[in-house]
Amino acid sequence: MPVIKNSLSEKYFDEVYCANTDPWNFEGSDYERAKYAVTINALTKPMYHNVFEIGCSIGVLSEMLVKKCEKLLAVDAVDAPLIQARHRLKAYPNVQIKRMTVPEDFGKEMYDLILISEVAYYLDDAGLEMLRKKTIGQLNKGGQLLMVHWTPQVHDYPQTGDYVNDYFLELDKKELKHLHQQKHETYRLDLFEKIN
Repeated sequence: MPVIKNSLSEKYFDEVYCANTDPWNFEGSDYERAKYAVTINALTKPMYHNVFEIGCSIGVLSEMLVKKCEKLLAVDAVDAPLIQARHRLKAYPNVQIKRMTVPEDFGKEMYDLILISEVAYYLDDAGLEMLRKKTIGQLNKGGQLLMVHWTPQVHDYPQTGDYVNDYFLELDKKELKHLHQQKHETYRLDLFEKIN
C-alpha cells in the first residue's frame, strides 16, 4: 500500500478542469462509452425513485442514468464541470445538479440508488469511512449502491479502486448484500443492496 495521503482537494480538481474541460475524455472515449454501458446494464431494477450520483463531472453518465430514475441528484465538488452537466441535462426536469463536497455534504434525503463512480479513491481513510457511514445511513432498505472504479494505481490518488470497493464489501451480510461483481482489465464494478 502507498503512504497514506490526504483526500484530494477542490483546488486539485479546479486545476484539472482549468487545464481541460473534459480531462478524462468522457465525451469521446470508446473506453468510457463501453464502461458506461456496462454500468447502466448492471442495474437490476427497471426504474429507481430517488437516485444520488456522486461525482457526475460533465454529466455524460448522468444522461444515461436519468432514463432509469424518477428523480436524480447529480453532484460534483467543483463548478467547471457542472456548467457542462447543466447544459447537457437541461431537457430533464427530474434532474437536479448541485455543487456538493461529498462525503462532508451528503444532503438529508433517502435514496433508492447511490452511484459512486470513479470518485471514492480520491478520499483518505477518514473520508472513505465517512462516505461508507453516510451511504448506509441514507440508503433505503432494499436500495442499491453501485460502485465503479479504475483499478490501476495512480500516484496522486490516496486509494486504489480495488481498495475502496473492498472497503464496502466488508459490510456484506451485515448491512449490505453483495449482488454482483465485474472485473475488467482496468476497472471494477460492484453492486450492493441494503439489507435493513
